Amino acid sequence: MDVTIYHNPRCSKSRQTLALLQENGVEPNVVAYLETPPTAADLRKILDLLGIPARELLRKKEAKEAGLDDPALTEAEIIAGMVTHPKVIERPIVVVDDAKAALGRPPESVLPLIGK
Repeated sequence: MDVTIYHNPRCSKSRQTLALLQENGVEPNVVAYLETPPTAADLRKILDLLGIPARELLRKKEAKEAGLDDPALTEAEIIAGMVTHPKVIERPIVVVDDAKAALGRPPESVLPLIGK
């Protein structure tokens, strides 16, 4: 099983989700997405796996600060904004085998991805 977590070590939910994975015997590939933002193609794939539009993956306060809260913005414009301003991306995101994903809010929501 190939597990990736898009992680922000300063976020308590992100730290809790990483710890939960490790407690269940999973050593995920940790992507510090603020330092290494996902590409637009990566984000499109993640959004497809999550089954949500880009707007639902925005952190409200940060999106407003980055000017990405405009309802007129298209999906492509929001994704481009996420690449440019990765702090607007809700976290943590866990992806398993490039086939399924979940947002670690709450952290336990990622357990079904690893069969727990």
